[in-house]
Amino acid sequence: MQSFTLKSGGNKTILALGAESAGNFSIYSKNKICFSRDFGDLLIDKNFQNYQTTLSGFLKKNKIKPDIILIDLHPLYRTTELGKNLSKKYRAKLLPVQHHLAHIFAAVGEEQLTKPTKFNTCFYGLACDGTGYGQDNKIWGGEVFKFTATHSKIITFERIGRLENQIMIGADLAVKEPARMLLAVLAKFLSKEQIYVYLKKYYNRNEFSLLFNQLSSGFNTTETSSTGRVLDAIALLLGFAGNERQFKHQPTRLLEEHSTIPYDDLKPKILPDKKTKKLILLTTPLFEYLIKNLRRNKKRLAATAQLYLAQGFYKIINAHWNSKAPIYLGGGLMDNRIISSYLKSRGAIGNKKIASGDASLAFGQLVYYLLS
Repeated sequence: MQSFTLKSGGNKTILALGAESAGNFSIYSKNKICFSRDFGDLLIDKNFQNYQTTLSGFLKKNKIKPDIILIDLHPLYRTTELGKNLSKKYRAKLLPVQHHLAHIFAAVGEEQLTKPTKFNTCFYGLACDGTGYGQDNKIWGGEVFKFTATHSKIITFERIGRLENQIMIGADLAVKEPARMLLAVLAKFLSKEQIYVYLKKYYNRNEFSLLFNQLSSGFNTTETSSTGRVLDAIALLLGFAGNERQFKHQPTRLLEEHSTIPYDDLKPKILPDKKTKKLILLTTPLFEYLIKNLRRNKKRLAATAQLYLAQGFYKIINAHWNSKAPIYLGGGLMDNRIISSYLKSRGAIGNKKIASGDASLAFGQLVYYLLS
């Protein structure tokens, strides 16, 4: 266990359980945060057993009885169920923290530990990620937030922008098979026959028709603003990844590895949402551009696509921006050098020592609670 001192939180003992794809927990007690190792994917029974055994042993050895337990907002995570059970055992208050807020506050927390900052009226947060359960019951992953603060306390936050929602055919199956995402995006501007040209190496006619009909009917589909799902589909379209993901972020890493110099003839397209007026970075025009230019250098197209997202996110922040307000970066896809280097070159702050992905999520949950 690593430990850090953070003077905030009072006398409460707080346990944060993290998410699921990279299991970790954090404990706040007596102005100290203890931060566990990464236990790996908790959907693997052995990993989850190790996680629970280590957590139980740590609590028992240090005679820790949590007053508050923090969990991810996702209702089906194993850590969510564990949190419910532990809250009954310890008679502790159970509080969910939205996944991407926790990611952003992992970066905020790292800076607070190394260089305590008094927030100046407001600050911004950008999360680029694969999967996170949103407050509207959709899957988030490309989110821009504005936080209002007084000194070191967060008063309110607002989701001021996001990526365009795309459809996940088969819900979580679209994470494992990026071609499902590609099909859904292409269906916004191509005919069924035109789409099949790009997907025939992954599905036969009958399989493709079943997926197309599923998309048309809306059966077992969900909307997502995930950066990861967009990049997965682009990696597939450009031929750098196949339709079976071997490990988390594999298609996006392959896309980044095969990127060279971006073209300069594509600018981010942003529109306000008709209902909420929040700014939406459109990703469908990005795919239209890629389809139109597929005969060009694919390594340059790969870089162009990633830069499009980085420029678009920054443009959303710029529409609201107080130039003295810091911008914090979070989420597993902030490891992407094209996206993160563009944003950091404009002053944004990301994790340096603490992981930017789910391996620091419990830490971010704690920091969010302590500063809000």
